[in-house]
Amino acid sequence: MKKQGKTFQPWSLPVVAETWDGFLNDINGFHVKTEHVSQALDGAKSGAIAEGNTGGGTGMVAHQFKGGTGTASRVLEASAGGYIVGVLVQANYGGRAGLTIAGVPVGKEIADLMPKEVPADTGSIIVVIATDAPLLPHQLKRVVKRAALGIAKNGGIGGNSSGDIFIAFSTANREAAKNTDLARLNMLPNDKINPVFAATVQATEEAIINAMVAAETMSGINGNTVYAIPHERLKQVMRKYNRANNQGQE
Repeated sequence: MKKQGKTFQPWSLPVVAETWDGFLNDINGFHVKTEHVSQALDGAKSGAIAEGNTGGGTGMVAHQFKGGTGTASRVLEASAGGYIVGVLVQANYGGRAGLTIAGVPVGKEIADLMPKEVPADTGSIIVVIATDAPLLPHQLKRVVKRAALGIAKNGGIGGNSSGDIFIAFSTANREAAKNTDLARLNMLPNDKINPVFAATVQATEEAIINAMVAAETMSGINGNTVYAIPHERLKQVMRKYNRANNQGQE
């Protein structure tokens, strides 16, 4: 299949993940119609991703604060290849007591503003990891497992009723799908993969925090309300534990 001089794959196998937002959303109301799906597809574009109460992140709850969509990325040192690791999360998991940010027990310091009838460690977090590092499928399987470490650094434990969903892909080796001659692939040596692991952990951790900080208090079905993490109080807690930015930018 060709379009404007470019060759496109004539078929695709899309991946669709799901998170439960039934505390805020009338999930059995069948409110999404064909025209809404068409509008979403027609409006899809590249560029910066809106965070917080947007898209599939609209009804999310993270650590019993308002969750949502979050992103973060890391650029590896030139000596490690200069590759980019980007992470997108749909943060919808965790209990308040375990919430930790930069090593600070934020959940214990801000123990109020709790939503009613939202048990801890429920929901499902989606983590999408993208990189331009030349990784083969078996290496991406290793990378994607590191998302769990980023979640754990924020206090997630992979609760019993939380369906944690991770996927990773590499944009390198663009000719891997060619069906003529031999496909030549590049692969990052396994001994050089640790910086990618570290970037994945860090970006996952930060993306979740970004989702929570960008989110806003929301009331939904049956008057259920989930509160956004209070920014000023969060700053005070971080100062208390000497985690405020040294340049005064918090």
